[in-house]
Amino acid sequence: MSEKQTTTEMPTTYDPKAAEQKGYDYWIEGGYFKAGQRPDAKPYTIVIPPPNVTGMLHIGHALDFTLQDILIRTKRMQGYDALWLPGADHAGIATQTKVEQKLREEGLSRYDLGRDKFLERVWEWKEVYAGTIREQWAKMGFSLDYSRERFTLDEGLSRAVREVFVRLYEKGLIYRGKKIINWDPAARTALSDIEVEYKEVNGNLYHLRYPLKDGSGYVTVATTRPETMLGDTAVAVHPEDERYKHLIGQMLVLPIIGREIPIVGDEYVEKDFGSGAVKITPAHDPNDFEVGLRHDLPQIIVMDESGIMNENAGPYNGMDRADCRKAIVKDLQESGVCIQIEEHVHQVGHSERSGAVVEPYLSTQWFVAMKPLADAAIAAQKSGKGVNFVPDRFEKIYLHWIENVRDWCISRQLWWGHRIPAWYCDKCDSLHVAREDLAECPSCGSGELRRDEDVLDTWFSSALWPFSTLGWPDEDSEDLKRYYPTDVLVTGYDIIYFWVARMIFTALEFTDQIPFKDVLIHGLVRDAEGRKMSKSLGNGVDPLEVIEKYGADAMRFMISTSSTPGQDLRFRWERVEQARNFANKIWNASRFALMNLEDVSFADIDISVELGTADRWILHRLNETSRSVTRLIDAYEFGETGRLLYNFIWDDLCDWYIEFAKLNLYGSDPAAKRATQSVLAYVLDRTQRLIHPFMPFISEEIWQHLPHEGDTITLAQWPAYDEKLEAPEAVREMELLMDMIRAVRNIRAEVNVPMSKKVELLIKPSGEAEAAILTRNEEFVSRFCGTSALTVDISLSAPDKAMTSVVSGAELYLPLAGLIDIEQEIARLEKEKATLDGEVLRIEKKLANAGFVSKAPAKVIEEERAKMADYADKRAKVLARIDELRG
Repeated sequence: MSEKQTTTEMPTTYDPKAAEQKGYDYWIEGGYFKAGQRPDAKPYTIVIPPPNVTGMLHIGHALDFTLQDILIRTKRMQGYDALWLPGADHAGIATQTKVEQKLREEGLSRYDLGRDKFLERVWEWKEVYAGTIREQWAKMGFSLDYSRERFTLDEGLSRAVREVFVRLYEKGLIYRGKKIINWDPAARTALSDIEVEYKEVNGNLYHLRYPLKDGSGYVTVATTRPETMLGDTAVAVHPEDERYKHLIGQMLVLPIIGREIPIVGDEYVEKDFGSGAVKITPAHDPNDFEVGLRHDLPQIIVMDESGIMNENAGPYNGMDRADCRKAIVKDLQESGVCIQIEEHVHQVGHSERSGAVVEPYLSTQWFVAMKPLADAAIAAQKSGKGVNFVPDRFEKIYLHWIENVRDWCISRQLWWGHRIPAWYCDKCDSLHVAREDLAECPSCGSGELRRDEDVLDTWFSSALWPFSTLGWPDEDSEDLKRYYPTDVLVTGYDIIYFWVARMIFTALEFTDQIPFKDVLIHGLVRDAEGRKMSKSLGNGVDPLEVIEKYGADAMRFMISTSSTPGQDLRFRWERVEQARNFANKIWNASRFALMNLEDVSFADIDISVELGTADRWILHRLNETSRSVTRLIDAYEFGETGRLLYNFIWDDLCDWYIEFAKLNLYGSDPAAKRATQSVLAYVLDRTQRLIHPFMPFISEEIWQHLPHEGDTITLAQWPAYDEKLEAPEAVREMELLMDMIRAVRNIRAEVNVPMSKKVELLIKPSGEAEAAILTRNEEFVSRFCGTSALTVDISLSAPDKAMTSVVSGAELYLPLAGLIDIEQEIARLEKEKATLDGEVLRIEKKLANAGFVSKAPAKVIEEERAKMADYADKRAKVLARIDELRG
């Protein structure tokens, strides 16, 4: 460690752009973010939720990553071996869609290029946007260990993905089968649930009449998707429905197609909903698929993978599904089958990437059998060995989802991603899953092998992120042994099911440990009106635009301290401006202090000497703030942390202490000056450390100018609570002085007497103790109250004409002959009395409440009684003053 002290004068104004670029370069060149440099320290780990390499980071990323950086910077300063591991996600369909859009602008498709050439283009895209993301991380000041940066398609993670696939396959937990899945007919791939966005759509409900084969009547069904009726293979009714029991087993004739279909009895049908009869299309509806399995119904697919009707659609073969709907409705109306069309608002799934309406589609895909994995996660959570959700209400949401989880479709009909490690032998018709690429069939030795064309759902690789990034499946990985399990995952509530749950499943299955101790859930960043940010509304916020305008520290402070766990926050430009003003306040206060610390070295700082009241008070408040900030950060209460830091720095330090310090700094007592210089240097140093996780750039810039020890504030020791700095008596003194100064200034403002005009001040202390405080601090009182004459007298009689105020511990009188309106003063005192009446009544009611008195701790009750006595005392003095003025 080296001793440093200020050698250059701070610029008049803070320039975020200059400080931020210089500061980040300094941190990176110094390697200060690299983990592993404290081998004897306790590790603390966060792996970044990997952003997609599909474009720029948005304001939601800025919130998510800033909260992580606050935690990492705090723990690093607390002496932990802190690792914040960066990385990015290949993002499967999202990235492929972006690249295909770019190709279309060139008049090309991926099929024109072929798989290998297309993947070269996607890798080029990835390099550009991974670089962009790194630049954004730097702009926002994130203290990431770039030496450990990972990508979900890098060699190590690809090995982990294949190992997991093979192990799950060998256990029978991965299988290939035919099921209904979400299908994107535009991208022509299966989708995960998270890639489906449900939108409210104004549609129609079509009531159709299917005739019985024997001509004895009809059964009425209703559908929002009449084009799928071409794939109907039954109509289902509840087996106990008296209207239909006698029809179960009879045949209907499917209109247009003419195919005979049975009426089946199934408890899936709700008797009291609609007509009580439901058309069953096993190949195009997940519930119908299950009904079809129970009754061994045919599965008839009526459209191809592009949403074009196929040969099973009869006369509509070759039509787009939307055109088919219009045509079939027209035909059904003309034939008398469609007996009613009513308007109907319903939720329709759309592909998050292509925007196409998602088709429930019967397809052969790869699946993970989720129940055994879910059971292990449920058991861990319910036994108390699971993860800790913050806020804890999200645990119920998580458990509800995993208790009802369905098998996971993991195959995607894409080229960008982890290709499924499965080979098919055309000679012996066998299937083989392997860790290494196969050149010949393990069963028959044939070289006629075809590798599965599909890739894995991007969530399959990101589910392994907490341990694959640290070296798994290499059990001897030093990083895995040291930094796993990780400490906290910071993420939004929108991906609890799709990512958080899957990380827990896989971690328990492959590492026998939970992947992180805590899951901190934050909300979405909404606009000032509370609306979700979207391209269509044009209300998105680019974090780089915020930084360009106000600086990274202002953006970081605003979004992090506006955050409450689990709650959405509103982005308001005026709050960013307030944060910028706060940064300027810190800069200006520090600059003033440094002008008075020019001859002070780090070795000169000594707060063990005899200190004045204000010095001891600010050290006490710093100590209190340090303890509270540490506790609140550990509890992830960043909003409350920000409020405390703001109040301490703006009010206690800048508005009060620095003003009080000027008396000693400019005074004639060298010992008092040196003591105040030491306190000022000490407090400013610790203040920069406390604010550093939130505002890293300005705190580093200021700290470098201060007399200090060490190379960077990022490695400076976190301010810990020190009982030796407790000074309750100094707090009592300062509170009396500050109350009095505020009261005098309020009176001046009320009667429009500027501070430049000196006034006479008479003070009547409540007792000897208060008199002693005021007497030894007369210099402070005189300066900050702007007095021409000051009298402190316990036996003082109130003057006839004066402005008055009552504070805890003293009565104040300002004789203002010629400036005071007696009636106006009486009116003011009456108003003050009414306020005090209200406070006394409020506490009386509280103390009269048997429930409060029986449950509240004795200390709290005593405090309330003391407050009431204080208010009553003030009221009595106000009443007495009113009487005096009226007399």
